[in-house]
Order: sequence, then C-alpha cells, then structure tokens
Amino acid sequence: MKLIIDDAHIDQIRKIYEYYPVDGVTTNPTILAKSGRQPYEVLREIREFIGDEAELHVQVTARAAEGMVEDAHKIIKELGKNTFVKIPSVPEGFKAMMALHGEGAKLTATAIYTPMQAFLAAKAGADYAAPYINRIDNMGYNGIKVARDIHDIFRNNGFKTEVLAASFKNSQQLLELCEYGVGASTVSPEVIFNLVKNEAITSAIDDFIADFEGLVGEGKTMKDC
Repeated sequence: MKLIIDDAHIDQIRKIYEYYPVDGVTTNPTILAKSGRQPYEVLREIREFIGDEAELHVQVTARAAEGMVEDAHKIIKELGKNTFVKIPSVPEGFKAMMALHGEGAKLTATAIYTPMQAFLAAKAGADYAAPYINRIDNMGYNGIKVARDIHDIFRNNGFKTEVLAASFKNSQQLLELCEYGVGASTVSPEVIFNLVKNEAITSAIDDFIADFEGLVGEGKTMKDC
C-alpha cells in the first residue's frame, strides 16, 4: 500500500519526508485554502520538493465537464505529467474523466461515498478512486467496508484502478486497509505522526539506552566502544 501525505503545508511535508517512507502528496481545494497562499504557488513548491517522479494529486474546481477538462490541462501544464488530476465522481465528472483518459491523463476519482461511484469512475478510466473513510462513517455506514468492497469490485472486474483511501481519523483505520492490501491511502500529517507514537515503544528504547550507558558510561554509544 502506498502512503501519501494529505496536506499542502510544505513544512509538514518536508518533516514527514525526512522521517517516513512516503510516496507523494494529495491536495484538495479546502487544503489549499487552509495554506492561505495562491494555489499554484503552493503546488509548484510541493512539486519542486517531492520531485517529478513522486505522485502529486490536484483537484479541479469547475462544475461542468468542459471546465474540468480545462482545469486539468492547466494543472498538468503547471505541475507535470506525473500529476494526478482529481475529478469528482458525479455525472459531469465521469464525462470529464472519459475525455481526459482518452488524452492519456492520470486521474483520481474523488468525493466517493459509494461503491457504484467507484465502479463508474473505473469504467471512465480513473487510475485511483478515493473513498472518504471517516465521512462515510459519519453518515452511519462503514467506511472501511466500503473501501474493501471497492477494492474487491476492481479486482473482480479486472480494472487496473486502485483504491486511494482518504479521510482518516486514526491509525487503526489505516492499519485495517493496509492489512487488506488496498492500493494507497492518503493521510493527514497528524495521523502520520501518530503511527508510531506509543509510550511503550519510547519506554523500551529508554530502558535499552539506560542499560547500555550503565555498562559503558553516560552518553556513550556503540561507536565509542
């Protein structure tokens, strides 16, 4: 499973890249708005940092298919061909996906709440389909089950489309999808930083170091022996 950062703050992205093996960055209009900066200024900075080979997902904001296609052309022109254009999984979006797929664009179907949306997006040529795990939970359904069902639909129908699970509230949700083998998950920095934040882990490491320093001297490590 690919692990992707769901954020547009370059300081957070830099910190995560320093410590964690991640595969790229996803953004959406709300995330970009929270940055308080002009969209392409932020996005070009992210692209420059993560490099041309890493995945960058950027969402269109037009409502009609023709506008979505125009948005997509600008996104790809500004950020490179390895940029995945996020298209809402609605009728106008499916129309745009089919047109852009025909041009060879990389596509992420977004705003997915139901398996049927994901099925239609895959048929329309999407490379990824992004179910919103926590938002589905908040509607009274099971977001993890929906993502698993979508994964199974893709495999059972021979689609190359992968699940890109989004909208997580905790690491347990991420773990369950990792165990199931979905294609990718995009996760906020807050959840990523908490993936290995555990008092038992910290305590074990502290005990090891204390025992070792008791043997060889305070502040000494293996290089000093």
